[in-house]
Parts: sequence; structure tokens; C-alpha cells
Amino acid sequence: MIKRMVIMLVAMGLLFGGIFGYHALKSRMMKKSMASMQAPPVTVSATKAEYATWQKQLRAVGTLRAVRGVDVTTEIAGLVRTLHFASGDGVKEGEVLVQLNADSDIAQLRSLEASAELALTVYERDKKQFAVQAVSQATLDADAADLKSKRAQVAQQAALVEKKTIRAPFAGRLGISTVNPGQYINAGDKIVTLQALDPIYVDFYLPQQELSRIALRQKAAASTDTYPERTFAGKITSINPKVDPDTRNVQVEATFGNPKHELFPGMFASIEVEAGAAKRYLTLPQTAVTFNPYGETVFIVEEGGTGPGGKPVLKVRQAFVTVGGTRGDQVAILKGIREGDTVVTSGQLKLKNGSAVIINNQVAPTNEAAPRPVDE
Repeated sequence: MIKRMVIMLVAMGLLFGGIFGYHALKSRMMKKSMASMQAPPVTVSATKAEYATWQKQLRAVGTLRAVRGVDVTTEIAGLVRTLHFASGDGVKEGEVLVQLNADSDIAQLRSLEASAELALTVYERDKKQFAVQAVSQATLDADAADLKSKRAQVAQQAALVEKKTIRAPFAGRLGISTVNPGQYINAGDKIVTLQALDPIYVDFYLPQQELSRIALRQKAAASTDTYPERTFAGKITSINPKVDPDTRNVQVEATFGNPKHELFPGMFASIEVEAGAAKRYLTLPQTAVTFNPYGETVFIVEEGGTGPGGKPVLKVRQAFVTVGGTRGDQVAILKGIREGDTVVTSGQLKLKNGSAVIINNQVAPTNEAAPRPVDE
């Protein structure tokens, strides 16, 4: 009896041991299968979050204007006798540009000068005679009035002759002229344009809400597509005291040095004005941030243990961030990451919390504060 019971207990132990062994083997096999089915690492690009200095910029589009610019004309009609300039010349203030024919006017001036000399002689003679009571006071007064009249006529005719000589009203650079010697021009006809190019003004407009951020002598930078790789430095020299009631914009004038005469009136320019004090922000490429209705997120790369062969495994952690302003390719991060964190910049679509990654920055998004187009 006892022997039979022992045999039964041994049989039951073997049975339960087989069952438990089978389940343990099955569980081990399932774990190995799941490990072999685990998703392979995702290849991403990444960068470290670092502090950068941010300077608030006000941007606008402006038009260049000469400090002094005018179309040279004539006050009176006349025949062009001599041109004293060539198109494109630089001239000084007062330099003769055009001489009109003034022969008849000069002859008339000489006649009037002779009449004035005669009137002076008569006046001096009658003044001596008046001293001995030979002529009346009325005669002397008439002689004095005649002398003043003759001198006024001389001055008037001299001014007319002077107008036949057309001079540069200020120093500058001449444009292209189509006037030729022998040509008759009327009063007001354009002879040539004259522009003072150094310095040069840039006029632009800013919204009224930006008025508190600008002031006289504030630094400004200008760029134009004529010189895409150049930036010209200047400063604000005037702010219009009236806001346009239709657009609510205020006109601002900035002055830029132009010693090489590279900038011309009428060109357009992109203007940047430094506004406020510079600040430091953690900076990332804009592609690193995923914008969602429930908030902005980034993926932070962290060490996730070791893999086969003892190699470290990199995994990602999704984190919510608070973003600030943008400039070029960059975005400022106010909260959510720390300096030195490695953040994924591309390849986020395949990621979730805990995903394994491989970093490859051979093709990484640009991270420029002021990107420029590159011709390839």
C-alpha cells in the first residue's frame, strides 16, 4: 500500500514538473521571439542645445534717396553755346555746367553801365553846384533817383547775364544728358540730373506699435539684391512726427555711408533695426520642434543601456517645450530642455517614447540665424 502511494506521488511530481517545465520553456521562447521582433533603431540627425545671443530686429523694406538730388534746369530760355561736363562726371559746388548764348544780354549790360556812369557824373556835378546854390534841391534829388534807377537796371541786367551761366548747385554726380551745343532750351527744361551720393538716405515705414523701440542714432543695417553678400551700416537720423492715419505707419529716415557710390537713389533695400537689449536663449533648428494642437514637443536623445556586444543603446524621450521667437532657421526654447541636451532635428515621424535611434548628421537641417540662398 505504501509502495503504491509512493509511486503515485512520484508520478504526480513528474507530471506537474513536466507541465511547469513546458510553460517555462514556452515563456523563454516567447521572450526570445519578441526580442528578435523588436523594431530596429531609427536613423535621425541631432544637435546639442546651446545658448546663443538674440538681438531683437525690426525689419522693413525701404527706398534709397539722395541727401541732395535735383534735375538741373534753366530759369530762362536760350541757345546752348557750350557744355562744360560729360555724362557721369562728378562736379563741385558752383562748377559751370552749361553756358547759354548771352551776347545780346552782355551788350545791353554794357549800355546800361554807361548810362549809370553818366548818371553818376551828372549827380556829382549837380552836387557841387548845389553847394554854391546854382541848382535846386529838387534837381539834386532827381539826379540821385536817376542814378539809383540806372544802377538797379545794371544789377538786373547783370543777374540776367549770370542766369545764362548754369552752375552746379551742390557737389555730386551727374547723370546722362541729351542736351547738345546749339540746342535751344526753354525755361524749366531738364538739362541733367545731379545727385549727392555720399551719404545716402533710406526711407522706410514701421507700424505705430514699434515707435517705442526706435530712437535717433539707433543702429540700422541695409542690404540689397544688387550686392547680396554685402550689408551696409547706418543709423536712424529722423523719425516723422506724424503717423499716417490711413496705414498707421510712421516714416523713418536712416543715413548710410556710401563712399564708393555703390548705392543709387531709387533702389530698394531691406532694413534691419536693432531694437532693445540683446538676450540669450537656448537655440535649436526649427525642424527640431514638432508643433501640435496640444503643445510643442521635441525628442531628447538619452543613453538606454547596452545592446549586443556591450555597445551603448541610444533612446529618445519626448518632452514638451515652450518656444520663443524665431530667426532664420532657428527657434528660441524658453522651457523644457537644458543646455547640452542632444535633441533630434529630423526623422521624428518614426519616433515614440523609448525608440532606439542611431545619430547620423551627414544630412542635417541648416541652423543659421540669417540664412542666404546658395546657388548650386
